[in-house]
Formats: sequence, structure tokens, C-alpha cells
Amino acid sequence: MLRAHRPTCPPGDSFREVADPQVSPDVLLVHGFGTSFAATWRHNGWVDLLADAGRGVIGVDLLGHGTAPKPTDPEDYRDLESHVFAVLPGDPVDAVGFSAGAMTVLWLAAHHPERFRRIVVAGVGANLFERDPARGQAIAEAVRTGTADDPELRYFADLPEVGGVDPDARAALAAFMSRPDHRAFTPHLLARLTVPVLVVLGDRDFAGPADPLIDALPDATLCNLRGVDHFATPKDFGFLDAALSFLDAQPL
Repeated sequence: MLRAHRPTCPPGDSFREVADPQVSPDVLLVHGFGTSFAATWRHNGWVDLLADAGRGVIGVDLLGHGTAPKPTDPEDYRDLESHVFAVLPGDPVDAVGFSAGAMTVLWLAAHHPERFRRIVVAGVGANLFERDPARGQAIAEAVRTGTADDPELRYFADLPEVGGVDPDARAALAAFMSRPDHRAFTPHLLARLTVPVLVVLGDRDFAGPADPLIDALPDATLCNLRGVDHFATPKDFGFLDAALSFLDAQPL
């Protein structure tokens, strides 16, 4: 029998469903930019399937997203990862992260590998090592103004309009993208991440190729999604199936 409760953390930004801790570790789910735990994981069936497998779920809304606080000062997002680290239990967890959520999980696991058992990351690859500040600012401006000529930027410009989010969403998401001290991922840093990692990447994802990330991780497995782009990844059944199998979390 599952039971739901709130862990000790700032209110309104996390959800936990707890199963029998003797079965398998909880699964941390971290969404990408401009979305939320509910939109990425709950609405796409991840939470229900993990519950059917007897797994507890820790769902986090990144700062500036979903039900989390939405500061509009980029400085408030400097130490973004600590917001997620605060909700981790004492025992190791499995984790699934998409895009910005994948970066968050990788950063935490590289610095605290003892807090993780297995990790699945999607929507990241060579882009981890090829950060483009100008591109980040272009995304921030598209989000702030709600206008863009580039089709990819148009997606980001439309994000705050999805789901009737509150009026402060644009300013908060623009601040998120403009935050100082973006983490620098290097092969040396990722070599510290000693737990098994599944990297899932669509063959049409702009984050690719996956090779630099696979080469940097000591224990990595690659799953390619055919015909899948970045934005379609969270709802792709290939991603879901590969992740559940890797975490030994198939529904009972």
C-alpha cells in the first residue's frame, strides 16, 4: 500500500509517494526547463507505472517551475542543485532526469555518488560540454517576451502559455535561464560519478550526439530513440521502457 506525504523541504515544490523501503529505493524524478513534475512525469504515466512496480517516487519542481517558488532575480538561481538535494532521503535513490533535470542529477551525483544507486538521464549529450551563453540568453529573451522567429526558440516562447500558468512564470523562467555560475561539466568531473548511468537520447535531439557524455562516464549505457526529438522525449514509450528496465522497475 502506497502512502503520500510531504518531505521536510520548502512547501509547494515536491511530492513523495513512498513504497516499502525493503523492496527497492525511491525514484527521484527531475523535469526539464519550462515544465514541471506533474506535466513531465505524472501526466505521461511515469508515477503510476513506478507505483505499479512498487517503487516510491520523489517528484521535485525545480525552482521557478510548477508549484515551486518563482523568484525573478537570476541570482536566486545560482545554487539551483541544493534545492533538489534538500529533498533526498538518507538512503540512496534511483534518479531519472530530463534536460535541465538531467544536468541537475548529474551534478549532484558527481558530487554525492553515495546518494544514488542508478541514474537515467535523457535529453543531454554533447551539449553538456558545449554550453552557448548567447543561446541561453536568446532562450531567456524568447521566454520573457513570448516572441521568437526561430522555430526552436518559438517553442520556448510558448512555454509559459501552456497550462494556464501564473503571470510571473515568464519572468521566473527568464531568470532561471539567466542565472549566474552555470555549472561547467568536464570529463574529470563526470569521472567521479561511479554509479551505473543510462543515457537516453533521440536521434533528432539537438543535445546530441551522446558520445562525449558516454565516454566521460565510467559506467554508462546508451539508448538511442529513433525519430525522436528533444521535446518529444519525456512521453516517448522507448524512453519509459528503457528507464524502467534499467531501474528494474517494471510494473508487477
